[in-house]
Formats: sequence, C-alpha cells, structure tokens
Amino acid sequence: MFYYLSQLPAWLKANEYIQWADLLSPLRVFQYITFRSAGAAVTALIVCWWLGPRVIEWLKSIGVRQQYEDRAREGGRMISGISKRGVPTMGGLLIVAAIDLSALLWAQWNPLVTLTLLSMLVLCLLGFYDDYSNVTEQNSKGLTEKVKLIVQFLLSACIAVYLWRLEETRELITMVMIPFMKEPIITGPSDKMVFSFAVAVGLIVTICAIMGSSNAVNFTDGLDGLAIGSVIIVSIVFYVFTYIAGHAELAAELNVPKVVGAGELSVVCAAMIGAGLGFLWFNCHPARVFMGDTGSLALGGALGIMAVLIHQPFVLVIAGGIFVLEALSVILQRGWYKWTRLRTGQGRRIFLMAPLHHHFQEKGWHENQVVMRFYILGILFAVLALATLKMR
Repeated sequence: MFYYLSQLPAWLKANEYIQWADLLSPLRVFQYITFRSAGAAVTALIVCWWLGPRVIEWLKSIGVRQQYEDRAREGGRMISGISKRGVPTMGGLLIVAAIDLSALLWAQWNPLVTLTLLSMLVLCLLGFYDDYSNVTEQNSKGLTEKVKLIVQFLLSACIAVYLWRLEETRELITMVMIPFMKEPIITGPSDKMVFSFAVAVGLIVTICAIMGSSNAVNFTDGLDGLAIGSVIIVSIVFYVFTYIAGHAELAAELNVPKVVGAGELSVVCAAMIGAGLGFLWFNCHPARVFMGDTGSLALGGALGIMAVLIHQPFVLVIAGGIFVLEALSVILQRGWYKWTRLRTGQGRRIFLMAPLHHHFQEKGWHENQVVMRFYILGILFAVLALATLKMR
C-alpha cells in the first residue's frame, strides 16, 4: 500500500499541482524495494512484540496448550527433561498475521506476492486444524499424515498447474535450473501450453519443493527456537535471491533468471525475517509459546513457493540443509525400522531418536547446545547457497 504513495508526487505534477508535488516529493522513497523491505521487517517485528503477549494470554485463556509430552516422531522413548506440557501452541497465527499485515502495507502486490501469501494462509489453516485437534482431543495425533499430505499435494499441484497455464509464469515450469550452472538443464516450449517431458519434470519439482519444504520445517519444529531460527536464516538467503531475480542488471551479471515482479518477494522475505525475530523473542528457551503446525507448515510452504517462483528450488535444498537433514533422519528411521521389522520381525533404528535434533539430545546434548549448533550449521549452509551466485 505504501508503494502507491510514491506515485502521488508524479500524479500531482502531471495534473499541474506543482507546489504539492514538490512538498510530497519525499514520498518517492517508497518506490525503493530496499526501503520497503526494511519497513516490512521492522513492522513485522513490532507487530509480534506488541501482539505476542496478548496472543499468548489469549491462547492460554481458550485452553490451547500442549496437552502431551514431547515424544519422537516414530513413537520412541520419552526424552528426559523436555516436557512441554502446558505451553501454548498455535503461535504460528501470530507469525502469519504479522507477515500478511506487513506485506499488505509494504509490498507492491502482484500475482507472485498474492500466490505466496494465499498459499501460506491455506497451509496455516491446515496446521491450525491439526493443532486444534491435538489440544481438544488431548493427544499428539491430530490429523492423520495421509490427510495432511493429500491437502499439501492438492495445493502444490494447483500452484504448479496454475504457473504452467499462465503465459507470464510458464517458464517457471518449463525451465529447470540447478545451482552452479548458468543454463537450465531441461527446457521446454514456453510460448504455448504443450505438455512435454520438461513440463512433467517441472511440475514434479514444483510439487516436491513445496511439499518437501513444508514438511521439513514441520519436522524441525521440536526444540525451543530451532525451527523459527532456521527459517530466519533461510529467509535471509532468499531475500538476496528474490531481490537479484527482480533486478534486471544484477540478474544478468550473476546469471540468475530474471523474473518479473520477483523483487516484491524480497519484501515478503523481509517480513518473514522480522516476524521470525519477533516470534523468537517468545519462543527462545524456555519457550512461552510454540508455533505448532500452524506456523511450521505455512512458513515451510512459503519458502518452497518462493524458491519455485524465482527458479531456485534446488538452492532451497542447500540453504535449508538443516531442514533436509531433519526430514532425511525421519525418512531413514521409519524406512529402516519398517524394513528390518519385515525381514527379521523386530524393528531396528538408525538414530537413537528422530527427527535428528532428538538424537543429539539422547546423546546428552543440552537443548540449547543442539539449537545453537544447528544454527551454526544453518549459517554454513546459507553461505554455501549464496556462493552459488558466483560459482556458475
């Protein structure tokens, strides 16, 4: 909304209101993405700080609290000393509200911004329903994994097909880019809607990027501050990538695909950074509130969607290395357990516990040690992802 204030001096000048145009000329600062990004980050941070205590008290008053002990995803042993019973969950409502409000105020709305925010809202509602089922039924089951995966698949598939059918965004599907290479590894016709091998691969990559990112962040959400801190680190990486993708000269210099309107996604990334920092204020150890599936599914999905919208889904795999490791630990643990139980009659485990952060807790690491060391790894993955800009 503030962007349109930058157009006011020009409109006044065109209509011969010269004096008013000169008086309001400072409003032109709102046309700069960097300025609006800073405004979005600060706005989201302040909104979280201001609403945080109120939201926490509201969640407590309606009884939306963790009603069960924190256990491993595969139903393993109890982890000693990390009971989260009684702490309000569904704090993702605060994060998503802060992001949406900041983006509404500071971004120049276009189809890319609208698609990202609407999809994030859908995933937020999915997570909200799951969290609400958890606390009302007083168990950790909530929605079945099958139902969540079906909804995520339908959303991802709709986004992929929409991008392919729309002429302005068709290349996001028909061109498949990977890090460290200047040219796409697979290309297809972008001037007409013809189904081809390139389109099939592009659709699959899009669906996997959105679903994988959403679920990977959800797996990471298990310790105080771990998931939101990791999201902040990845959001900083994608702030850089979205800004470059929307800047013609920088995109050409760094061999990054230029995407019209992608620069406005950097405002969304900045809002995610600000909202993440504001939420971390209340989520750091000992946490006063958890984001729950309400926040983790939405934030992970938003990162996946933005990665697709700027031709960089594989960069997300590098930048979100922590999320990848957490998801792989769950997949390997469950797969190996089922396989060994089928072959020998007794299931065996690779890790002491999954997701991965619980494995290190079982090895004797304090919760804060796990979180800070994962932050360090996350920063290293982020640096590697940024290095792909020059290694092409």
